[in-house]
Amino acid sequence: MMRMKMNVMAAMVLAVGIAGGAYADSGRCSSSKAASQASIADVAASAGQFSTLLAAAKAAGLAETLAEKGDFTVFAPTDEAFGALPAGTVEGLLAEPEKLKRVLLHHVVAGRLTAEKVVGLSEVKSLFGQPMAVETKKGVRIGGASVTQADINASNGVIHVIDRVLIPKDIVQVADGAGSFTSLLAAAKAAGLVDTLKGDGPYTVFAPTDDAFAALPEGTVASLLLPENRDKLAAILTYHVVPGRLMAADVVKVDSAKTVQGERLAVTLLKDDNHKLKGVQIDEANVVTADIIAMNGVIHVIDRVMLPTG
Repeated sequence: MMRMKMNVMAAMVLAVGIAGGAYADSGRCSSSKAASQASIADVAASAGQFSTLLAAAKAAGLAETLAEKGDFTVFAPTDEAFGALPAGTVEGLLAEPEKLKRVLLHHVVAGRLTAEKVVGLSEVKSLFGQPMAVETKKGVRIGGASVTQADINASNGVIHVIDRVLIPKDIVQVADGAGSFTSLLAAAKAAGLVDTLKGDGPYTVFAPTDDAFAALPEGTVASLLLPENRDKLAAILTYHVVPGRLMAADVVKVDSAKTVQGERLAVTLLKDDNHKLKGVQIDEANVVTADIIAMNGVIHVIDRVMLPTG
């Protein structure tokens, strides 16, 4: 419940944050005393160049949160930034409030991060749950977007205006960026499952690392990648995928989960002598990293490849 409230408040800030343009001065802003006393919502309402962001907040059911208190950093895309998205993207997001909410939350960071603090970081984590790289070699870039105005203060946070909309990465993009799932991605491609894993989902993926694939008997991976074994490979991979977004907190509440392949994965909680949770096993694989957030689901990293019985 607390997390949900935080998400809603965050998205609120996102929507509000738009206000940056009202204080622009040669690409750099310093806020007045009046600005610092106004909430992000108040500043947003008088900005004039963030109508798309405001409409998005309303469509996502976040408009009522704009006046709530908080302390957030908003990376706010302008109307021009939304206009640069591929044709139909904005309309598609407005028609899917939950997906839109994820996008909005990806523009908000908890706490008040001034420009001075931002440039001292290598990345920031959005309230959606994904990290965004901070680059400072040529200006300041957040997740690939350039900051065009900084440090627009409000009573409940600070706004930095950016020149593009930040779209969270999907499962395939997250796995590709991690660098330790080369075999899994090659297998997904061979099995024709890449488009599925890039789809709306949501999905929960128990993802074996390259080391996990390498631990299989010699020749197993090469054999599975052959065209004639495509169906078998697809069955193995879909045995690692559960429909829906199961966070770690959800996984530990169940003793099994039905996979896309059709069989069920056993969930075992490992506890120490004091009955405190020390780990989780899915079938016989250990979860080594949990809750890696993607736009269309969540990834839990495991240390072995699981094989269905059917």
